[in-house]
Amino acid sequence: MKTAHDLVAAAKKRVLEVPVADAEQAIRAADVLVDVREADEFAAGHLPGAVHISRGMLEFRFSAMPSLQARDIKIVLYCKTSGRAALAGAALQDMGYLNVQNLAGGFDAWMAAAKPVATPEAPSFD
Repeated sequence: MKTAHDLVAAAKKRVLEVPVADAEQAIRAADVLVDVREADEFAAGHLPGAVHISRGMLEFRFSAMPSLQARDIKIVLYCKTSGRAALAGAALQDMGYLNVQNLAGGFDAWMAAAKPVATPEAPSFD
């Protein structure tokens, strides 16, 4: 029986991982940057320009959104440490997407490299 670790390891063999040092260039070249973490993680801080599509809804959202249906779009994915993003990337490849990349080390590696983080502004009630 395979474990979650086994599945992530297999996915990481299939999906190109971009080191943090090369991430900004990969993101600029991408058509879409996708944060596959949960909504509360995204709300606490995310990479600038990222769209939120949680891992559990990924295949459904990519199938339903016309702007994401071209199989040759360039996609960069990330999660907290890169496991969920690797699984997401493998799923997108299974759907026929040709240009899928995963941020090596995920959001944690991005933060450790002191890269910029976007956070939603809290509403003002003044």
